[in-house]
Amino acid sequence: MESDERLIARLRGGDKLALQALYARHNVKIHRFVLRLVRDEGAAEDVVSEVFVDLWRNPAAFEGRSEVSTWLLAIARNKAWSLLRKKKDGEIEDEALAAIEDDSDNPEIVAQKKSKGELLRACLERLSAEHREVIDLVYYHDKSVEEVAEIVGVPEGTVKTRMFHARKKLAEIARAAGVDRGWP
Repeated sequence: MESDERLIARLRGGDKLALQALYARHNVKIHRFVLRLVRDEGAAEDVVSEVFVDLWRNPAAFEGRSEVSTWLLAIARNKAWSLLRKKKDGEIEDEALAAIEDDSDNPEIVAQKKSKGELLRACLERLSAEHREVIDLVYYHDKSVEEVAEIVGVPEGTVKTRMFHARKKLAEIARAAGVDRGWP
């Protein structure tokens, strides 16, 4: 299998097949990451398209200081955050949504209805966008703290702090939802 760096080099020469190969290799991961940030399927698809259009237009922007996947995730993250900043002023923010209590099913009924994996995903959705982002990059995209810092544009210490607080908050949310730590 041809390396991402080699595909970028081919792309610099105008090779459309190189773009198709990079898209096939990375679009699903990028889409999942963006979808977790923007929480809108159509918007996530638009962001992924923009990432690869930008790549086609300017493949020389890749300077080789990181892995291609890390670089593409950073571009996607920036585009997703740009999109979120453009949201209408009247929309409810993540923190406000997280503060609204769900009085429908109690945690015991929810636990009976869903698997623990589904519950965990629901718990992840209740984290702040910054915490959800680092958890997603580390656990779902296997990125190191250094790579996450590069993607997010913050110091490594900030990433570690966000991870600590995200795990702590996730444990609280999971406990409140009836998920214990003894997962099978």
